[in-house]
This record gives sequence, structure tokens and C-alpha cells, in this order.
Amino acid sequence: MKTNQVFTEATSEEINQAAQLASEAFKTFSKKSGLEKATFLRAIADEILAMGDDLITMYQSETGLPEGRAKGERGRTMGQLTSFAAMLEEGSWVEATIDTADLDRKPIPKQDIRKMMVPLGPVVVFGASNFPFAYSTAGGDTASALAAGCPVICKSHPMHAGTGEMVAEAIIRAAQKTNMPNGVFSNLNSSGIEVGIELVTHPDIKAVGFTGSIQGGRALYDIAGQREEPIPVFAEMGSINPVVLLPQALQNNGEALAKTYAGSITLGTGQFCTNPGLILGIKGANLSNFIKVLSTEIVKLEPSCMLHPTIIGNYERNKQTALQQDGLTVKADFNDSVAVNHARQTIVTVEGETFLENTTLHQEVFGPFSMVVECKNSEELESIINHLEGQLTGTVLGEKEELEKYSSVIDALQNRVGRIIFNGVPTGVEVCPSMLHGGPYPSSTDSRFTAVGLHSVKRWVRPFSFQSWPNELLPAELKNNNPLGITRFVNGLNTSNKI
Repeated sequence: MKTNQVFTEATSEEINQAAQLASEAFKTFSKKSGLEKATFLRAIADEILAMGDDLITMYQSETGLPEGRAKGERGRTMGQLTSFAAMLEEGSWVEATIDTADLDRKPIPKQDIRKMMVPLGPVVVFGASNFPFAYSTAGGDTASALAAGCPVICKSHPMHAGTGEMVAEAIIRAAQKTNMPNGVFSNLNSSGIEVGIELVTHPDIKAVGFTGSIQGGRALYDIAGQREEPIPVFAEMGSINPVVLLPQALQNNGEALAKTYAGSITLGTGQFCTNPGLILGIKGANLSNFIKVLSTEIVKLEPSCMLHPTIIGNYERNKQTALQQDGLTVKADFNDSVAVNHARQTIVTVEGETFLENTTLHQEVFGPFSMVVECKNSEELESIINHLEGQLTGTVLGEKEELEKYSSVIDALQNRVGRIIFNGVPTGVEVCPSMLHGGPYPSSTDSRFTAVGLHSVKRWVRPFSFQSWPNELLPAELKNNNPLGITRFVNGLNTSNKI
């Protein structure tokens, strides 16, 4: 592992060079076959693994996270790359749609029209602070954009610049070994926002991927929208991930649920976008007992290290803002001494009416903090859900027979989230085609898309139609003989047959 590294912020000239190289690379990379791109993605995974313990050591030194987390996240990152490679090898992801001609149709002849997804162009990916592998340099945004045929410029996160640099080197080696064009990937450093702004405003950039705060994501969204040619910003931002405690579940299993959620709230020092920051229940002895057990159990857990001083500074500041609001009661607060950069977990409660009236209480406190709202009845519970901002996840803890009785509450929750969980915890985002990691604003800038799973590739493509085009000049995906053997939607039917 390299030591005593110095990282230099990208200059305007270097930003322009990276963007121009990406634009030039797009001309050839966008034409690469699925098999060629798959080989590239698999090579990236191989190069990351080949770095061995040096990469893991760098990750740990920059994040304070344990070896198990580092290796687990590396495995997830490699799994994302190979999943997209498999998608490319199969090939049907382009959604080829064909309507053949009927020139004898009366009164107007029908033309031959064929449609498929094509890449947008160079993409800027902002590395996330809380996942230096899985949501950063070679993470899901980069993997999906490269799979789509889009060159990537990564704006590395300054708090894990060393990890980013090593992973970037792995990507560049993989590109060279698989004959990808120069400029298919670049990695730029900066400690502030200036480099990111220059990238988003550069005319050669066609889309942006971001994982971070509402403030940061919204700023990029606004900047991109004000360009002469506006471009999409797919930002995954803040979420408090409401958890609904139904009465029967509290009565039957309240203590066990409280212990489970003590672990979920503190998992990874609360530094997950799906951390359960809001728990909603109906007042009564069972909810009071849940709060008591949760508060007792959570302070038994040893505080752990947050990623960097900025994150813990924001955590302490946002927590104090919440605690200064009228009507809050602190039920648990780890009071023993802790090591530097370690976060004290906190549980607070508030009445439903107070929560409704004070939207400051609705804001995310990123870290091991959770608020329990004591609602006077199901109507107030439903009203609170309806007044929440958009969220990544919502969880229902209940018995099956309760679901119909509280269907209006569940319907309200479904309208505010991107994923709803039954009798589980929101922490943990499975990488699979069915996963939706996104939700109504401000959890993401566009609730129609996911930042996780194979369908995240749809962020970086657009539908494109060929009309009356010579068969021999069509892309392989649209040719009559279907040389790739993919499933296509032909004249209203899904088929892999030739035409």
C-alpha cells in the first residue's frame, strides 16, 4: 500500500480534458458489443480482487471501518460488476421492440419501426462518503453506466481519496487489458465543490449520479437544470425510513422487536441511507414497553467510529437541533466516554400532534439516532405518514391479520416510499433485479428509477427508434435474424424467434 500520498485537486484544464476524452471515447465505447463490455466489467472485478489486502488496508485506514465490512463491501462491489456483465451477456436488457411494416394496410400503409435503448453519453459519478467501494469509484453508478455504454468520470470523495485512487487504477488497467478507448474512465479529486460544479456544467456531460445529502443532491439538480442543455441528475439523498408498529405485533413481540431495532439503528454507526430514524406507534402500555426495552438495549451497545470528522460533526449538530425542539423527551443517550469520532446513540420520543406541527422533527439525523412518535390513534398515525417527505423505505411491523384493518395506513405509507418491508428491518439493500432503491422526492430526484440492481442501468439510456431502416444497417439487437438470440417484443408478442 502506498503511504504519505498527496492528492491534487483537478484543475479546470484537467476537468476539460477528462470531459473531452470521455466524449471522444463515447463514439467507440457506445458501439461496443454486450460481450465486449461484459469482459471489461469482469476485468474490473478481477483487478479489484487482485489488489488484495493492500486495498483493504487503505479502506480501513481512511474509514475506521472493520476488516469484515471492508471485505463485505468489496464483495458487493465485485458482485455488482459481474451482475451487469451477466446482463450484458444475455442481452435482452435493451428492450428491443419491433413493429414490422404492412405496406398494404389501408388507408395508410404501416411503416417498419424498431426501438431499443441507447446510451446517453458521458456520465459524472460522485463518490459517496459512506460506501467507499459499493457507491463510489467502481460502485453501482459506475458499473451501470459502463454497462449502458457510457464513459464515466468519477468525482472521488475526499475522505477516501486513497481508496478511490486504487480502485481507479484497477479500472484503468482493466480498460487497457480489454482494449477500451482512452477516456472511458477518469478519476478526479477535490476537497470542495468547485470540481463537481465544473463537471456538471460541462457541455460534454450528459447525466449525473449522486449519493449523499439532500443539500448536495438538490444543488447539483438545480445546476444541471439551469444548463443551456439541461441534463438528468439521478440523486439518492436523505431518508428517515419510517417504521410503523401495529398494536398486535407490539403486544405479541414487542420486546424482541425492540432488541432487533436497537441493532438496526446502530448498525454501521447509523451511516446507512436506510437507517430507521423514525418509529411510529399508537399510544399504550405496549408501545411504552417497546420504548423502554429499546432504550435499555441500545445503550448496551458500544459506540463505533463514524467515517470522518465531517460526518460526526453533522451528526452532533443535527442531533442538537432536534433535541432543542419543544416536546421531545430523551429516553436513551449513551453517556459514557467514547473514543474520537465515535458517535453516541440516542433515542427520543414525541407526541404525534407535536411531530405534525413541527417539520424540523421530520428531517434526517444521519447516524445512530431514532425518534419514536406516540400517536393517539390510527387516524393521527395515517395523517403523520401523509405529511412525511418522500422516503427510500417504509416498514410495517404487524401480524398478517392486522394488515387489512390498517390498510389505509399501509396505503399512505406506500405512497411515500420506494420500498415497503413487512416484519423486517430497512437496513440492508439486496442487489437484485427486483430491488427498488429510490423513492419520492427528496429521497431521490426521480422515483421512477433505482440506484441498486440491474434496472439502475435505465438511468443512463434513452429509447431510440429506427423507421424503415435497411435491415443490414440496423444494430444486431434489431436485425430480422436476431443474431444475439435475445428476447424481443415483436408485433405485440415476446419472442426470441427470427423475423
